[in-house]
Amino acid sequence: MDLDHMLNDPNEKPLDRLVTDGGFCGIFRTIGCIGDSLSSGELESLDENGVMGWHDIYDISWGQYIARMAGCKVYNFSAGGMSARWYLDSFAESRDMWNPDKACQAYIIALGVNDFVSGADTPVGSVDDICREDYTQNKDTFVGNFAKIMQRYMEIQPGARFFLVTVPSYGDNGGWEKNATVHQQLMYDLAEYFDNTYVVDLKKYGPVYDGEFRKKFFVGGHMNTAGYLLSAKLISSYIDYIVRHNLEDFSQIGFVGTPYKYVGE
Repeated sequence: MDLDHMLNDPNEKPLDRLVTDGGFCGIFRTIGCIGDSLSSGELESLDENGVMGWHDIYDISWGQYIARMAGCKVYNFSAGGMSARWYLDSFAESRDMWNPDKACQAYIIALGVNDFVSGADTPVGSVDDICREDYTQNKDTFVGNFAKIMQRYMEIQPGARFFLVTVPSYGDNGGWEKNATVHQQLMYDLAEYFDNTYVVDLKKYGPVYDGEFRKKFFVGGHMNTAGYLLSAKLISSYIDYIVRHNLEDFSQIGFVGTPYKYVGE
């Protein structure tokens, strides 16, 4: 078996191999998914009278598909319409999402669409808005609030790993693409700023959500069930790629959430 090629192929791109069992994503026994409607399995309905509805169905969210594939515990820390500011102002507290009993070894964060990518007027900010010593002093911008979420979970679960998901490309929407490119760079800025943080760059390596894609994987303005399953395959495969290419970074992940560690040469 050419194990070295599987782990260290320098020509491999993040989504060249789609895993079906979660791959090395399974090393995380607890995962928190922080996001908006696309992290919540939201389906869009339209009745015969033209009345629309939006329904978070967590069982078909990509997080729960990953849970079933990888055999791990996954929490949906998400809801349709979620923004970083709403998460901090009331949502997380009202849903008991800061509870240390729900501390996770990994957090996958997919926020930004409702903050500014789709046209909301939240100030975007930069990593200069982060106070490393006291996250309560972060500025009230998208980046400041996003970082505050990360910092609070870092406090709850020291050593946890963070995977920041970029907004995918829609290809045919110039305004979206411009903001999505800004979002993409911010995710890399945050990954450079914080330890144990990685980017799941669906904008660069994932499929383009163009008209043909949406015919297959969307109903109305949100994904259908097949779309959420595809998202689970993409995100778990990307995390599998990150782990395989950085195995030393994850060698003690099993100790996260315990009082133990291995100190040696």
